[in-house]
Amino acid sequence: MLYQWLYPLKDLWFGFNVFKYITFRAAMACITAFLFSVLIGPFIIKMLSNLKIGESLRRAHVENLYQLHKHKEGTPTMGGIIIILSIILTTLLWGRLDNRFIILCLISVLWLGIVGFIDDYIKFIKIKSLIFSATTKFIGQAILGIAVASYLYFDPQISTQLYIPFIKHAVFNLGVFYIVFVTFVIVGTSNAVNLTDGLDGLAVGCVSFIALAYSIISYLTGHVEFSNYLNIYYLPGSGELAVFCAVLVGSGLGFLWFNSYPASVFMGDTGSLALGGALGVVSVLIKKEFLLLMVGAIFVAEVLSVIIQVVSSKLFGRRVFLMAPLHHHFQLKGWHESKVTIRFWIAAIMLMLFGLATLKLM
Repeated sequence: MLYQWLYPLKDLWFGFNVFKYITFRAAMACITAFLFSVLIGPFIIKMLSNLKIGESLRRAHVENLYQLHKHKEGTPTMGGIIIILSIILTTLLWGRLDNRFIILCLISVLWLGIVGFIDDYIKFIKIKSLIFSATTKFIGQAILGIAVASYLYFDPQISTQLYIPFIKHAVFNLGVFYIVFVTFVIVGTSNAVNLTDGLDGLAVGCVSFIALAYSIISYLTGHVEFSNYLNIYYLPGSGELAVFCAVLVGSGLGFLWFNSYPASVFMGDTGSLALGGALGVVSVLIKKEFLLLMVGAIFVAEVLSVIIQVVSSKLFGRRVFLMAPLHHHFQLKGWHESKVTIRFWIAAIMLMLFGLATLKLM
């Protein structure tokens, strides 16, 4: 919005010329998103508290975990509203509204935010799973995944090729299966972040680090000289995604202001589904889906821990982990919640740096 309003005035004052630079708008968008989250956070948290929309913990079959988390009972949830509002309003302010990738990302965030909000609300009023089951939530995610995948498939500017990392010229054209692949990435990433959101600050902190990496990569992908030098996929207009990813960073850090231990609010499915889906959409746009497995290895480990636990229990009648997802395993081993979170953050930062360092090889 500011680009459309102020950049045309550059002839009146040269200072307005700065709005054409993606790096400037990305930095300002990150700061604005952070401040916006911090400013509206107390009002949203107070509203949720007044409505008594609080966390409800399961006690049956998880007594050990309940004892560790019982102090969280009643903590306001659905705090993802803070994140959604911050992302949408800040992106509208600093992003270019004539960029279709920006619009696609905003629609994705809003849709998954609504899906997560409905799921959170159903849990709050304690309606049984017949009304809005996990299957129904999956359908909501799949609808978005298929819609985004179909749009990209029929866009002549978007390649349906799959780039294999670390192998030169290893490219496969997925054809119509591109729709299935993109849907899988978006739904999978959305659910992975949702699974990881079990400790104060854990998921939103990891998302912020990954979004920072993708902000840098998006800028490089949309820059013809940098993309040629690094031998990575070039997509005109995708540099604007750097602004969107910077907004994810700022919104995430702003929410972390309230979600850090001990959390004053939880994001719920409202925030986790939207954040995960946003990362998935960006990764398929700039053809860095496999990189997401690397920089987002924390999320991969969380999902795998659940799969391994279920398969082992069903087939062998024994558990591999004390509890899944993985972060609860470390909690039950005696690690304090803050220690688990911070060590996972450290791992996420190292993975982010490694991913950026190997970018030219991918």
